[in-house]
Amino acid sequence: MFTKTVEELKELGADITTKEIAQQPDLWEETLRIFDEQAEQIEAFVARAKALGGHERTHVIFTGAGTSAYVGDTLTPYLRRHGDSDAFEFAAIDSTAIVPAPYDCLRSEDPTVLVSFARSGNSPESLAAVERARQVVKNILFLNITCAPEGSLAQQSKGDKNALTLLLPGANDRGFAMTGSFSCMALMAALIFDTASRDDKAGWVSQMATMGREVIRREEEVVSWLKDDFERITYLGSGALGGLTREAQLKILELTAGKVATSFDTSMGYRHGPKSFVNGKTLVFVFVNNDPYTRQYDLDILREIAGDGIAAHTVAIQQDAGETFEGESFTFGPEHKALPEAYLALPFVVFAQTIALNTSVRCGNTPDTPSPSGTVNRVVKGVTIHPLAS
Repeated sequence: MFTKTVEELKELGADITTKEIAQQPDLWEETLRIFDEQAEQIEAFVARAKALGGHERTHVIFTGAGTSAYVGDTLTPYLRRHGDSDAFEFAAIDSTAIVPAPYDCLRSEDPTVLVSFARSGNSPESLAAVERARQVVKNILFLNITCAPEGSLAQQSKGDKNALTLLLPGANDRGFAMTGSFSCMALMAALIFDTASRDDKAGWVSQMATMGREVIRREEEVVSWLKDDFERITYLGSGALGGLTREAQLKILELTAGKVATSFDTSMGYRHGPKSFVNGKTLVFVFVNNDPYTRQYDLDILREIAGDGIAAHTVAIQQDAGETFEGESFTFGPEHKALPEAYLALPFVVFAQTIALNTSVRCGNTPDTPSPSGTVNRVVKGVTIHPLAS
């Protein structure tokens, strides 16, 4: 897909999505530039957030709906280890959980930063989650990471002294599926809350971009696993990469309009029933963690499923940065240093997006507009937000 002409891609209904997947490495470098440009405002906001709780830790809640929610699912495990855990307690709670049951998700006495991820910022849940948090929590700040300067989330926060809005306009995907918006919002939040040095972060972003471009160059290898007859795809992983499996799975579901059955789980959790999903027409992809201890569990499930001989293909997506899976794999070579998992997740998601894009076309779908009935939309419609009694 990445070597086709614009005319060929338009004929397939795939020119927008293909371009937006391929441009992500450039956007990651741009996201780092935006982070640097906004460094003073970000540092002031983080300092204020730390002070919010006094002697208590401030609750940092990552929220969003669908793909935007999966940003938080991917980041939270990493930041619990590599964020400032003395000052912050990190959690990921979908806006679709907060809005209908705010008192189940938020506590009035907890000092809180609500971090809202939103491509457009126009989804009803995005706005309602902010409203509910404002109603429920006494001591709260808002960090909005969004891709649409004209979106309602960005516009409504203007002039709010308790809110910081960071805009990533280059990542405002026009295609149906979120691709660059997911990876750039995840990167921005990692840059903000990771306690690593700026130099380390810049090095990781540079390496991410190199690896992302490598996925694009190696597309023929990526799609080699799609040549055989298959009807199911599952993604597995651990830690932050366990969170990433939700987004990888959703891309298949969205772009094929459900024509390919999908599942996701953690590497350890898959044995507890969900492994029943695997049959001879299933592709199993496992994101291999770079943490030496965690990696063992990813390799265990790879070897188990491959040894069972129950899947069409059992494939590791991995770096050659320690023990590796000896079976089928998409491996980044030893010339790349081992990336921390929150940053490793982003070249890995380019792999998953490339699988989804090509599977969509293989199914006869149009990736840019994959919902033939029009009942699933780029910006969610038909949601009624009911008032919350004070």
